[in-house]
Amino acid sequence: MPPTWPPPGCALPERRAPRASSPSSSPTIRPSGRTAYAVGLDGPASISTIAADLAAAGYDVPALPDPAVVMRQLEDGEAVAELPLAAYRDLFARLPRDFAAAVEAAWGPPEADPAVRDGAFRLAVLRAGNLAVAVQPDRGSRTDRAGDYHDPNLAPRHGYVAFYLWLRHALKVDAMIHLGTHGTLEWLPGKAIALSATCVPRVLAGALPVVYPFIVNNPGEAAQAKRRIGALTLGHLTPPLTTAGTHGATAEIETLLDEFAGAQTLDGRRAGRLADAILDKARDSGLADDCGLSADLSREESLARLDAWICDVKDMRIGDGLHVYGRAPAPHLSDGTLDAICGAAGADRDHVRTALGASADAERHGLLAALDGRFVAPGPAGAPTRGRLDVLPTGRNLYTVDPRQVPTRTAWELGRRTADEVIARYLQDHGDWPRRIVLDLWGSATMRTGGDDFAQALALIGARPVWDTTSARVSGTEILTLAALGRPRIDVTLRISGLFRDVFETQIALFDDAVSRIAARTEEGPDENPLIEARGEARIFGAAPGAYGIGLAHKVVTGAWTDHADFGRHYLSASAHAYGAGQDGAAAPEALAARVAGADAFVHVQDLAGQDLLDAGAFAEHEGGFAAAAALTGNRPALYHVDATRGGEAKVRTLGEEIARVVRGRASNPRWLAGQMRHGHRGAAEIAETIGNLLAMAATSGEVGDRQFDQLFDATLGDDAVRTFMVEANPAATRAAAWSFSEALRRGLWISRRNSVAAGLAELMEQAA
Repeated sequence: MPPTWPPPGCALPERRAPRASSPSSSPTIRPSGRTAYAVGLDGPASISTIAADLAAAGYDVPALPDPAVVMRQLEDGEAVAELPLAAYRDLFARLPRDFAAAVEAAWGPPEADPAVRDGAFRLAVLRAGNLAVAVQPDRGSRTDRAGDYHDPNLAPRHGYVAFYLWLRHALKVDAMIHLGTHGTLEWLPGKAIALSATCVPRVLAGALPVVYPFIVNNPGEAAQAKRRIGALTLGHLTPPLTTAGTHGATAEIETLLDEFAGAQTLDGRRAGRLADAILDKARDSGLADDCGLSADLSREESLARLDAWICDVKDMRIGDGLHVYGRAPAPHLSDGTLDAICGAAGADRDHVRTALGASADAERHGLLAALDGRFVAPGPAGAPTRGRLDVLPTGRNLYTVDPRQVPTRTAWELGRRTADEVIARYLQDHGDWPRRIVLDLWGSATMRTGGDDFAQALALIGARPVWDTTSARVSGTEILTLAALGRPRIDVTLRISGLFRDVFETQIALFDDAVSRIAARTEEGPDENPLIEARGEARIFGAAPGAYGIGLAHKVVTGAWTDHADFGRHYLSASAHAYGAGQDGAAAPEALAARVAGADAFVHVQDLAGQDLLDAGAFAEHEGGFAAAAALTGNRPALYHVDATRGGEAKVRTLGEEIARVVRGRASNPRWLAGQMRHGHRGAAEIAETIGNLLAMAATSGEVGDRQFDQLFDATLGDDAVRTFMVEANPAATRAAAWSFSEALRRGLWISRRNSVAAGLAELMEQAA
């Protein structure tokens, strides 16, 4: 079956209808308090700018109300379109019989759907001339949104089906602008590629052209949208970046450290008093715990470690607000992004400034060209902060890496060095070589970096890629001798994401082959080669074929868990399908449990500047989920979060260290909060998201302390200005944030230093209702 949209480089024929009479739709995503939530994008503001650009291009689109008004109308049921039940039944009867049966088996008759009132489906739609701004309905149950998001078997509910039937048959749109990363349409049941007429995305969207503004640094999920809904994915800029700087106790201690440095050469007695004051302040504020100051360290060692930790946090790259599609950030907001890109690529600052400035026009023109059915130039997806200047300007039709070239030569060098850093940190912490490591691989990260993380896996087992000299494609691996390696080999287990499974089949086979050859080198002995002891065992695990994600976050946000072991069981169940070694996705729960139980360390590599482990629930699902699974087996492996955001250097931190760093440096930072507050409804949702993700990380990993909750509460709902902003800008997000803090208290994950917090949260939830 041909795709519903041409691949990059092709053009659609000119539309037969003039612009003024051609309706289009722009659906957004709706979790709790998160209407129009898209990664890195201010969806509400982008809706307004897109509408203005359409009007300027000759479309019959009047000016929209203020974004806050649009969001209120969509969320409160003031903006509604209807599809009568009778019309729905008629359209539903024309759909493939097996699909219709699956919908009814899962959800019952259409009149039972919560979107049906007075004999019609009520859909959240705001009409503005020939533009319809619509909220994509929940795919499944509102109480289990996260769990339903990537379910490969669950048919969408009637209200979801009705929405797409209404778009195509009632409104009869010419095109759909799917605003932001990412929705649920491309994750519905069916084949991963080459969809048939009975695959659900094809059933619902048909041949409807899908124009999909997508954050430029997410190639994996952009590829999913291309493969499964034929989307033309238009890359857009990431949010502006800045450095974290210092604030609160960190800023006070930084000032004292500067005074101490000056006093050391002038007044030794005063320097001693300052040193004591610094360490007292560090203990009182929790900074001593954050940076690992132990009683056996000398005063000088403690001060040096504290100074290094503050410098590390101070230089951390954080987002400064959000991107608005087709609009350039204010000049003063571009400096941090320029610093990050030029620092990574060593590029000329004026050249990068020009490329960034051209992105706004390119995004606008790309969208209009797509709606006109004109050619949209292809452009690579990737992270400009990792040296990928070729992704600028944005506004082009995204394409990704050639999987046959992964890992690239550059990625191999970076991955090899990162493997050495992980080993060095483990040696420092434990005094011995690690024998077994579980490495967490995400498809999008592998695409962005050219395979840094996969290269790390090869380096750890003692293999290196071999490239074809003419094509740069990886043709195999060379097994390094123990003499060349200079250390024992490490037995590596890969936990791969669903996108990695779908895209990197060659790498799965490559790793599997290298493992088999290394395990056969029995002359090396098990002390130097632990793979010998487990010859033939599966070492690559992930979700079932066709499934994506782990789905742990929904347990947290719905409160549907009893104890920590629930998360461990869920992780093991969601990850228990083996790949490689002839397994091809076969269920192997005992094999996975054995690998988890025997692991010395777990490693997750983060490659994106401006992103951290409290940005999305997936980090808690993977890192926290593994911690829970290991605890269930009686194991307590080291948990390492590798910061590879600066490309040439990697910093290995424990999971606890990274959480503390992110809470201090970004989540409780007035600079980051001010950036989100510039974006009203969407910014409030981002703040609530961070709070919810801290709860998820606490529940799953056990690595979040009371101080982290205290810091985040004091900076958000405990701060008069931030709390007032959230209540006014997004009451639903305020309720979600208050619920997260309340749930942490109720579950014993947080013991607040103030007794009044629980009552204040309950009152706030009522106020924001």
